[in-house]
Amino acid sequence: MGKLLATGGVTQVEGAGGGGLTPWALITGYGTRDSYGANAFYTTIRTQDYQLDSRGIAVGIADRVELSLAQQEFTGSKAPLNSLKLQQDIVGIKVKVAGDAVYEQDSWLPQIAVGAMYKHDKNVGGLGALGITSVKQLGAQDNDGVDYYVSATKILLDQSLLLNGTVRATKANQMGLLGFGGDKHDHYQPMLEVSAAYMFTRQWVGGVEYRMKPNNLSVDNEKDYYDAFLAYFPTKNVSITAAYVDLGDITIFNPTRQKGYYLSLQVGF
Repeated sequence: MGKLLATGGVTQVEGAGGGGLTPWALITGYGTRDSYGANAFYTTIRTQDYQLDSRGIAVGIADRVELSLAQQEFTGSKAPLNSLKLQQDIVGIKVKVAGDAVYEQDSWLPQIAVGAMYKHDKNVGGLGALGITSVKQLGAQDNDGVDYYVSATKILLDQSLLLNGTVRATKANQMGLLGFGGDKHDHYQPMLEVSAAYMFTRQWVGGVEYRMKPNNLSVDNEKDYYDAFLAYFPTKNVSITAAYVDLGDITIFNPTRQKGYYLSLQVGF
């Protein structure tokens, strides 16, 4: 419990420590270099036509290595996708390689971490009447894939400001829920993800995030993600995050920009 309140971040929707949509270079939990920390989380995102639920755990070891497990479930509520059910499991690792976002305030160098997320899709549910049981039938090339990323995070304590930039190499469609690669593209592409957060008080943090997305599938005119969030840290053991999210289009079967809310509960140490 040696870190300052809120400096472990919250849990990103894929299980990594950071913001809601994008990982940061921070290691989850409040363990310092001679200790460890851990968090469990549950997140729900609800737009007008879809719901995404994510749950999992993450462990930070010696403020150097982070290991995470997460499961996502995506469901629809509007015909013809009202019975749609997609699931994927995610195993993540992150390693801090340089800098310290909190204690090196006199240095220009941000904290830098590298990470990877292995993702495995389960069968497509609810589209059996259309003869679709696999993401490959929607044009995806694979059910499994790995995202690789580099994150740089700088905390400016005097200005109560956090800045983060992440570059992710990915082939994932909708974070991997619609598989990896597609009929349009089947190669790794670098995608930029950025976050800015302001600490109003020691317990309240607000900010914005932007996440670029690839566009690999003809059946999915995938758009970039955005959010504006407010996180509350009553203690080091609990955080609650609420956000407005814009996920863009999900499929050509429902070409409506998906906007809604994000709620996340994190507990740990």
